[in-house]
Amino acid sequence: RYQRCPQCDTLFSLPSVKSSQSAYCPRCNAKVYHGRDWSLTRLAAMAIAMLLLMPVAFSEPLVRIYLLGTRIDANLFQGIWQMTSQGDPLTAAMVLFCAVGAPATLVASIAYLYFGNILGMNLRPVLLMLDKLKEWVMLDIYLVAIGVACIKVREFAFIQPGVGLVAFIALVVLSLLTLIHLNVEQLWARFYPQRPPRSWGPQLRVCLGCHFTGVPDNRGRCPRCHVPLRARRRHSLQKSWAALIGSLIFLLPANLLPISILYVNGSRQEDTILSGILSLASSNVAVAAVVFIASILVPFIKVIVLISLLVSIHFKCEKGLKTRITLLRFITWIG
Repeated sequence: RYQRCPQCDTLFSLPSVKSSQSAYCPRCNAKVYHGRDWSLTRLAAMAIAMLLLMPVAFSEPLVRIYLLGTRIDANLFQGIWQMTSQGDPLTAAMVLFCAVGAPATLVASIAYLYFGNILGMNLRPVLLMLDKLKEWVMLDIYLVAIGVACIKVREFAFIQPGVGLVAFIALVVLSLLTLIHLNVEQLWARFYPQRPPRSWGPQLRVCLGCHFTGVPDNRGRCPRCHVPLRARRRHSLQKSWAALIGSLIFLLPANLLPISILYVNGSRQEDTILSGILSLASSNVAVAAVVFIASILVPFIKVIVLISLLVSIHFKCEKGLKTRITLLRFITWIG
């Protein structure tokens, strides 16, 4: 059968691939077929386990803070409400979506696929959403934030882990395993099997939604997922430049202005990202290293690599294509 690479658009003949094997593009070495991973039944079992953990992880205390003889039970919902009441509703909404909404949507989507397949429902919208939902499930990021907050607060208060923290850590592990083994392309092939093209033709296009290679239907859509088939994403370079320029504008203020403000005994303590990392390093080097890599090293690497990639495209540099595609995959993996 014939297959187009979704990254370099090369059309090539793909031999028979077993369910446990993977296939790569002969030109840019992109993975065009991923071997079968967990079945839908196993994913549904993971979703049920996550669903049982969520009430405990979200409502029970993650940590108990003893401050001036007062015990404060801090749970996730209480933290979101505190953010809202103290004038940060946008931050609270983002935390609510990334730590509660996106994981709950992931569980609901897997359940919808499991029961929707039995009931013969339309599964296309959920499959398209699942591929984009992965990046928004940030339970692990919230766990790191809890660690950073505890290190900073324990300088003037006694902190004790709560019952909800154990459930939350278990929820993080289950969500990571689910996202690692969730093979959306295999689910497309299972629920909506399509006969692959057997003859070469310039009209064959690869769908950027489900990665199926085929001929557009009468409305110019993918025959499998009904996403419009285009040769490339519209205005991709312009959007990339706009996002890159925006990130450059915010990069210096984000690193130079205070990222957190603590009021202790009437005194105000401001921390930039770098000063916060230095204070964390005196208490916990591992957490400080994670914050340094995620907050300083990775953004600067991404900006430098993207500038070099976009400049090379602008000036139509043909040398070093494999190196540049490797760099692009590297920063995508970091993201």
